[in-house]
Amino acid sequence: MPLHASAENWPQWRGPASTGTSTEMRLPDRWGAGQNIAWDVALGGVGVSSPIVWDDQVFVTSQVGTGLVQQGPRLGQGTDASAGERPLGAGAGDIRFLIEAYHRSDGRRLWTHEVAAEGMPVVVHDKHNLASASPVTDGERVYAVFATGQVVAVDLAGRRVWARNLASEFGPWDIQWGHGSSPALHRDGLIVAAYHPGGAYLLSLDVATGRERWKRDRPAGVISYSSPVVVPTADGHELVVNSSAGIEAYDPDSGQPLWMFNESNQYPIPIPTHHDGTLYLSRGYRSGPYAAIRTGGRGDITGTHVVWHVPTGAPYIASLVYYDGLLYMAGDVGVVTCVDAKTGERVWRERLGGLYTASPVAADGKIYLMSETGETLVLRAGRAPEVVARSRVSGRILASPAIAGGRLFIRTDDRLMAIGGTQGS
Repeated sequence: MPLHASAENWPQWRGPASTGTSTEMRLPDRWGAGQNIAWDVALGGVGVSSPIVWDDQVFVTSQVGTGLVQQGPRLGQGTDASAGERPLGAGAGDIRFLIEAYHRSDGRRLWTHEVAAEGMPVVVHDKHNLASASPVTDGERVYAVFATGQVVAVDLAGRRVWARNLASEFGPWDIQWGHGSSPALHRDGLIVAAYHPGGAYLLSLDVATGRERWKRDRPAGVISYSSPVVVPTADGHELVVNSSAGIEAYDPDSGQPLWMFNESNQYPIPIPTHHDGTLYLSRGYRSGPYAAIRTGGRGDITGTHVVWHVPTGAPYIASLVYYDGLLYMAGDVGVVTCVDAKTGERVWRERLGGLYTASPVAADGKIYLMSETGETLVLRAGRAPEVVARSRVSGRILASPAIAGGRLFIRTDDRLMAIGGTQGS
């Protein structure tokens, strides 16, 4: 079943089409204490997964209980580091996962579905936990993936439909720093990318039953922290994955390989965005490459479908966003870059401050950049760097925001808030 690309819904990380854009208008650009915050609620646990929205419900996943963490690379140091740079946890005891639903209008909690962690907890980077993958919904069920290898489907009333433990079935989820890849939906398939040293594979599960539809194994040593993206093309859909071997594309109905752009990368994290038959993507890691690739290729497309390629300058973690012919990216040290999507040429680059783990979103002629420090930088979209406003909330922001019903939904480590006035205003 396809996702309904309604402006009123934000059914997965990066929105209806996985592009980080919305057609909604009259979105807020200024907020803060006592200003333009419709509601602000405490979550049942902590995490960095992004909220999703379907009709009157906002869904978010969290972890309760402290797992095994180790300090990893930082985007900023000293006074530039976010005040919340600490291990994520919510008390001692057994680890549990939560899928929570909140009412979009007033923020009241509608239900909580609890999942007990199974198996031995894996060690993760101390800036996230075992609930970092964002959920996805098709309007009938909500699907969540946790870094223990557990996959859970619940209906929109919070009742469990099915569950599987992929780590128990296919091998441990043992990737360094922990699993963070969010699932994707295509027709009747829930697609999970588990590119781990102990066994790398793409898997499609039946959305109604959880049964395997297809599984595509990858060679030993191929890893990915990125999420699979289903991209429409003139010849059908392509399932695209940013991996350590390069950019891979598959038939999402069968798992059959379609094309490959060979370019190794140690920490493939961002996902591609797309527009009118072209993928725009960065690879991840410090000042990594970014490129434009035409869809529809077959085999090795390195010499045939690469429109342009820039070898350095992209963010470590955050994905790119395309808006009105321009690409925007927010770097690790407060540098924001605007690029011409046709040519790859830089339009402007400014040091505007902030630390950007969350991926930017774009709508209503504005670009929203969420910093770890709790500040959102709102830019006027265009060929000149114009800051509309700087707005702040209390707490660290690592999750990307959602847009629905005239509001932005922001998740900090342990809170969820709706930014904007009445519905549709």
